[in-house]
Amino acid sequence: MSTYGNFSAPIGSRRAPALRTVGTRERRSHLTAPRVPTVGIDIGGTKVMAGVVDADGNILEKVRAETPDKSKSPKVVEDTIVELVLDLSDRHDVHAVGIGAAGWIDADRNRVLFAPHLNWRNEPLRDRLSGRLSVPVLVDNDANTAAWAEWRFGAGRGEDHLVMITLGTGIGGAILEDGQVKRGKYGVAGEFGHMQVVPGGHRCPCGNRGCWEQYSSGNALVREARELAAADSPVAYGIVEHVKGSIADITGPMITELAREGDAMCVELLQDIGQWLGVGIANLAAALDPSCFVIGGGVSAADDLLIGPARDAFKRHLTGRGYRPEARIVRAQLGPEAGMVGAADLARLVARRFRRAKRRRVERYERYERFAEFRRTRDTA
Repeated sequence: MSTYGNFSAPIGSRRAPALRTVGTRERRSHLTAPRVPTVGIDIGGTKVMAGVVDADGNILEKVRAETPDKSKSPKVVEDTIVELVLDLSDRHDVHAVGIGAAGWIDADRNRVLFAPHLNWRNEPLRDRLSGRLSVPVLVDNDANTAAWAEWRFGAGRGEDHLVMITLGTGIGGAILEDGQVKRGKYGVAGEFGHMQVVPGGHRCPCGNRGCWEQYSSGNALVREARELAAADSPVAYGIVEHVKGSIADITGPMITELAREGDAMCVELLQDIGQWLGVGIANLAAALDPSCFVIGGGVSAADDLLIGPARDAFKRHLTGRGYRPEARIVRAQLGPEAGMVGAADLARLVARRFRRAKRRRVERYERYERFAEFRRTRDTA
């Protein structure tokens, strides 16, 4: 059974009550949390990135590692996380660790219920890592941690009701209201990419058809470009020439680059993706009515080539258009490090427990030293 510091209570039983209160403390305590360095972890399918982040969201040091042989084994990934945190701890006084993981995290933010890129199924990640690192560990969905970072330090500062959309190979998302991430009853809110927008449409890996991410994501962008190239469409001549006929080499960043250079097909594809993005955002506005949508993820690098069409489509499809305020649609500011920064900042909310335990250990040591000095003085008198 794991222990925390010099205490004998099981890790899980000691930590769960504290973490269940983190959600309510997020709203009121992020400004009064200890201004101490914490580590944020961003877990991908083949690499782990870790960084020490200060209370102002600045990254003091960042390290990364490929998981050995790109292994997806939970144990191997956990070992990699521990190695990176211990490495950073050699040079920084780390008080807590926050982890942003792509997948479904349970409501207690302990177990990874499902991770699409890793073999994590009902994995008790928080308890396993906290037992090995001896500091508090907080686990959350990576879109939630990215949204928190954008609200605290990026494009969402000053917003009371914010929705973040992360466009990568698929679509992720998060809801933040009154300074609190809304995770839902079971912890899995924000899976916007799997809203159905086209009944009977493209098959999605989730098993359904017509999911939003099949029409507005990196995968959708590349799929459309490759289909046009494979059909020998004359509009695809430029990109086919660029890849020297190797259609499998067409990538999302390549399409964005060619669009910036004026390639008509690539510009049109990004417009299509942006229009579908606007349709989905309008649906979310009807349900959630936020003041701001923050668009992040790799595809957002296309900037106005994507977000301009999204704004236009949003205005056309918004329920009650013309008779209601419209939410802002902005690009995220913190880039690919947002999830890591947000995870570290959320971890500061539980860092005070480490500081208290450390202070108690120091106080016990000082009392022992005073008692030992008293005995030495008495014995020599």
